[in-house]
Amino acid sequence: MQLLRSLMFVPAHRPRMVERALGRGEFAPSALDVAILDLEDGVPPEEKDHARAAIAAVLALPSAGTSPARYVRLNSDVHACDADLAAAVRPGLEGIVAPKIDQADEVVRLARELDEREGGAGIARGSIRIIPSIESARALLEAHAIATCSDRVVALLFGAEDFARDLSLPIAREGEASELLYARSAVVVAAIAARRQAIDGIWPDVADQEGLRRDALQARRLGFSGKSLIHPGQIDRINDMFSPSAEEVSHARRVIDAFEGARLKGLGAVALDGKLLDPPIIERARRTLLLHDAVSRKQRTPPVERPAALEGKRFK
Repeated sequence: MQLLRSLMFVPAHRPRMVERALGRGEFAPSALDVAILDLEDGVPPEEKDHARAAIAAVLALPSAGTSPARYVRLNSDVHACDADLAAAVRPGLEGIVAPKIDQADEVVRLARELDEREGGAGIARGSIRIIPSIESARALLEAHAIATCSDRVVALLFGAEDFARDLSLPIAREGEASELLYARSAVVVAAIAARRQAIDGIWPDVADQEGLRRDALQARRLGFSGKSLIHPGQIDRINDMFSPSAEEVSHARRVIDAFEGARLKGLGAVALDGKLLDPPIIERARRTLLLHDAVSRKQRTPPVERPAALEGKRFK
């Protein structure tokens, strides 16, 4: 499974921010799961071309198991999006974040565009993933169709700030932000029903670690598998919140051991600590162990050294 616990938006025209997100140059290896090289909101209009040019150099860098996956967030404007794809579709690109998606047809068109561009770039057809961003009331109503319209779609991302603006909702940054509870839950249900992952929106106050913890905890309880972010100081907290704890892993192993033991004995009913283990509990234990294995593999894989040809250089 692809780890989608922490996904950070990084302005593509800011080289030091990109290097820090990827754990390159003078920066320590990054624990981030996905670096989203942003061509949309994080880049001023006058810097768009600069950002597109920088992406080619970033995607040319070698990758390893510990390196964040490299996605690009496109602009929603048709002409800008075409220029974005021309710059981004090349070896090294693992996925696209498609913002402001309102209906499935938009994702289908993007998938067809990727079909054509992958061949020309020497990339295996169908290898570039898509994460549509749900940012409006209309998109929420179409969320399941958006999630299922292409095999490229691996997750739905909830864009809380834009969604709240579409509905003219003030977002409370205290407590559990109940005004977004329905929308967040609906995104999770649509994604899980489509066998996709669900990614929660950002926590904008980078100084408020306790607020981030509460918000991420609620997101995990709702069924999100990860959270988007805007600052490296949020990575470790989010990874911790969306990774199984030692207690959860231990319990999951006991559940699977009990199930396998009963199966070998030909027993129909399975119990652990006096409690019946029904299929949903067993499936949840399997998912916990799969996620734990994925996290463990990422932590064990040695980082790739920065190529000598790039030492001392900055992307301009």
